[in-house]
Amino acid sequence: MRILIIEDEVKSADYLQKGLMESGYQVEVAYNGVDGLHLAQNSDFDLLILDVMLPGMDGWSFIRKFRETRQTPVLFLTARDAIEDRVKGLELGADDYLVKPFSYAELLARVRTLLRRTPVRDPEIFRLADLEMDVMRRRVTRQGQRIDLTNKEFALLQLLLQHQGEVMSRTRIASQVWDMNFDSDTNVVDVAIRRLRAKIDDAYDTKLIQTVRGMGYRIEASAT
Repeated sequence: MRILIIEDEVKSADYLQKGLMESGYQVEVAYNGVDGLHLAQNSDFDLLILDVMLPGMDGWSFIRKFRETRQTPVLFLTARDAIEDRVKGLELGADDYLVKPFSYAELLARVRTLLRRTPVRDPEIFRLADLEMDVMRRRVTRQGQRIDLTNKEFALLQLLLQHQGEVMSRTRIASQVWDMNFDSDTNVVDVAIRRLRAKIDDAYDTKLIQTVRGMGYRIEASAT
């Protein structure tokens, strides 16, 4: 299950992300309403956790715009505790409303309740050119040949495939795959990319993992 947190307070966002990842969810964070809306509209999430007071676009404007095209469950998590604010949030299309400060146990219970309402999706199978990843079976093949990956290599490839064509920064990769802040003196991401390339790219004419100088990496089919 994938969750998007849209929260401008960095400490709060990091706390939520860490807790939810430890509970087994894939979690991404946006720190303003504009970036959050872009992510929410262009990626498949199972739940959004949304603050009201956001830079760029507040939570009210966000959910009005989001509900024009998407019905993904939304949980408002905000310090605005007035009854009229709760009613407004629910009337605009939120599925739940939780006031800060909150108990993490209660938040997790509400998250699980909302996710139980989400229809179960088919097992995820990603395809790009002649590469196929079956997430449920933990199986990766290229040209029909099985490729054995470590757990981290599998997670890294899955992240790239979930964002095909999108440049993924080293910071974002480190956060999502290793649950760590990226240190410019650490080459863990580059080493992992190099090892993954050796397994899925080196023996094939069509190279999939591309380096975008000064920005990060992306995966897409590009004949060379």
